Amino acid sequence: MTASGAHRPRPPPSPAAGTLGVFAAVASIPREKMGEYDDVCVLVPTYNEAETIEEVVTGVREEGFDDVLVVDGHSTDGTRDLAADAGATVITQSEGGRGSGKGQAVREGVAYTTRPVVLMLDGDGTYLPEDAHDMVQPVLDGRADHVVGDRFADMERGAMPKLNQFGNSMINRGFGAIHGQHLGDILSGYRAFTKESFHEMNLSADGFGIETEMAVEARRNGHRIHVVDITYVARPDASESNLRPFRDGGVILLTLYLRAKTHNPLFYFGSVGGFFSLIGSVIGLYVLYDWFVNRISHEVLAPAGGFIFILGVQFLIFGVLADLLVSLHEEQRQRLERIARDEATTDVGARNAIQTTFDDHARRESEDGTQTTAQSAGDGTVADERGEDDSDDIAPEETEPGTPADAHADN
Repeated sequence: MTASGAHRPRPPPSPAAGTLGVFAAVASIPREKMGEYDDVCVLVPTYNEAETIEEVVTGVREEGFDDVLVVDGHSTDGTRDLAADAGATVITQSEGGRGSGKGQAVREGVAYTTRPVVLMLDGDGTYLPEDAHDMVQPVLDGRADHVVGDRFADMERGAMPKLNQFGNSMINRGFGAIHGQHLGDILSGYRAFTKESFHEMNLSADGFGIETEMAVEARRNGHRIHVVDITYVARPDASESNLRPFRDGGVILLTLYLRAKTHNPLFYFGSVGGFFSLIGSVIGLYVLYDWFVNRISHEVLAPAGGFIFILGVQFLIFGVLADLLVSLHEEQRQRLERIARDEATTDVGARNAIQTTFDDHARRESEDGTQTTAQSAGDGTVADERGEDDSDDIAPEETEPGTPADAHADN
């Protein structure tokens, strides 16, 4: 970068630039960090991030992450070439044009990699590669299935517009009220998770609602969620955000609300029922007031208000029943998981017991065989000794010289 903060124009790459770039990127990884994160794939969804993608890829590789996967949404500014030159594996979203947004890019990236742990971050340079170690460590240690980086823990001044901060705050509060857990920053794009936990999620969002869906699904599936404080910096002046605050914010709020029906149906149906009950109550109070004060009857408005109020009460009742069913389903699921764990533990114990019995039997047979061999060898030695003794006892009698051999026989 120049002193003014703008990137210098990049010359057209030569035919061997991609290969040389990969070798240069590998050589830039410190030797002591190579192999430390062999189970981790760094997933970077991008769209027109030419100003920052090279710095992002180089940064995470210098931190010891050798597998960087860039999923590009058909960028038109050379993002793919810059990422490949920096040492990343680059794939393009399957849909034509701009692709189908960040959600699809994340799903295709996770499906592409073969590594069991995924570290996800944006390609706009707002996340520090140095925080990657704290992000993946809880997953690698087995302490968490899903890690969320909290941008509000250390946010650089001007990194996020005030409007976006207000929207994020409202969405985080809504998530805490609906799901009973405060994650700090559910819209954070800096995440680490296992592929196994990702495949357990029911994800359908194509755009920026993917982070909201992942947070909701992780909570619904009972995944161990860990929050890590990270630093969030401002994107370079030449880099433009792909986020549209009002449109994407509305989609995120709608996603959060619709996902509540499978985790907190009392809130989902209760909010609708409460709204209708409130409207019906207001109409009813107006009808009563107009009757007692002005003696004016409302033959149409009064039944309509009563109908709206009854409809709201029915929604509330349905929400209570649905919440009961969800609670019973969750208890049943936990019971089945507990039984499966107990059976797995029992099977392991039985296999260990069988293996121990087999080893003991084999050891006894080996010991018995050794003793039999030793006894046989001992019996053979004794027999040989006895044979030598018998042969000594049956030694031939000596005769005196000149004495006939048959003299003793004649006598």
